Amino acid sequence: MSDINYSQVTPKLERLAQLSKKSSYIDPELYTTYDVKRGLRDLNGRGVLVGITEISEVNSKKFVDGVEVPAPGQLFYRGYNVQDLVKNLPEEQHFGFEECTYLLLFGSLPTAPQLEEFKSILASYRSLPPNFVRDIIMKKPSKDMMNSLARSVLNLYSYDEYADDTSESNVLRQCLQLIAMFPLLSVYGYAAYDYYYNDASLIIHQPRPDYSTAENILHCLRPDSKFSPLEAKLLDVALMLHMEHGGGNNSTFTTHLVSSSGTDTYSAIAAALGSLKGPKHGGANIKVVKMFDEMKNVLNDWTDETEVGEYLRKLLHGEAFDGAGLIYGMGHAIYSVSDPRAMTFHSFVEELAVEKGMEKEYQLYELVARLAPEIIAEERKIYKGVSPNVDFYSGFVYQMLGIPSELFTPIFAIARIAGWSAHRMEEICHKGKIMRPAYMTVCPHKKYISIEDRISDDD
Repeated sequence: MSDINYSQVTPKLERLAQLSKKSSYIDPELYTTYDVKRGLRDLNGRGVLVGITEISEVNSKKFVDGVEVPAPGQLFYRGYNVQDLVKNLPEEQHFGFEECTYLLLFGSLPTAPQLEEFKSILASYRSLPPNFVRDIIMKKPSKDMMNSLARSVLNLYSYDEYADDTSESNVLRQCLQLIAMFPLLSVYGYAAYDYYYNDASLIIHQPRPDYSTAENILHCLRPDSKFSPLEAKLLDVALMLHMEHGGGNNSTFTTHLVSSSGTDTYSAIAAALGSLKGPKHGGANIKVVKMFDEMKNVLNDWTDETEVGEYLRKLLHGEAFDGAGLIYGMGHAIYSVSDPRAMTFHSFVEELAVEKGMEKEYQLYELVARLAPEIIAEERKIYKGVSPNVDFYSGFVYQMLGIPSELFTPIFAIARIAGWSAHRMEEICHKGKIMRPAYMTVCPHKKYISIEDRISDDD
């Protein structure tokens, strides 16, 4: 591609953008008139039912005397409470991500021999095609790791002799390979970026077959490959909590939607990655960390409730941070009383903060977690409760683990590929119809006008 002088075309593009913006406007009142659920959700955050799944369940309500009321959130994988799955992990070197991946894909918790066999399969797939790092990842590295990851996934299509085979066995093979490869694609993509754009040393570690997914991420990411047991354990818990969240989240729905067309696995997963990249989905924890970075810079006393509360009000009024009027990490589309993932994460965060000497930062997070729901309730009309979500803590954890912010969303993807794979298998095995939701057209019919009689939209 030849070099383009963007300064020469910007005024023209801006004029055309304004025309596009004008023609793309839809009166918000029409959504009410025709009872169209914007974002496929009602005012209470309930999603429009578009499918049926056995893979996971998200609960935030309970019935009391026949009335539906908010309740502490619960997340189930194949009927098992995620909090129980995390809580019952043995103290010895046993990691839960691989076990939960087996559960999501095959519907039951594995026996010890089944888990060992499954881990050996993943270990055998934990490598990239010959010269893939040199020819794909190292050539023109992307400044965005999610784009780098999506590009790598699409390029893997060319290395697969059976890329378009959508039989159940072949799709499962492709999914297992992607689950095993995602840590390498992500970390190597960051290494290339760091080398070319930050003048850092280029260090590529080969994965270890005896390491878990969490251990291999830290092993491949860190120049010295060293990490503590607590670091690996907490990253493993993070992967467990992020790997699946019901069929209706944007990226998982994208997986179902694209898979329903009959396309190949690489295209379906690349589409899901494009969804997850969005700041309203997978990029939320980066916003939380950046918000706290500014907070720590402008606050005189991190323990002063009045000063912290005033800053949170400024956030809501669009007078601080990015001016969006949001306290990032607070609230969720489904959960109100509590996010079970945040509650589970929280039990580990303090221990890591102590190990890393970041107790002061941890106490600031705790103060914001306590004050923010109260202040939001005072400042905003809300239809349901507000509580810290998983993104409130995950970015802080990744920061303490020394994971660069560029990899925050790819870490999410490394976990969520397990859920996407289970949902793709469900869609493939179901052999349902292509999804085609309806849109109502509100544009009036028009009579054709010859070019000499047309009036410019600029006039």
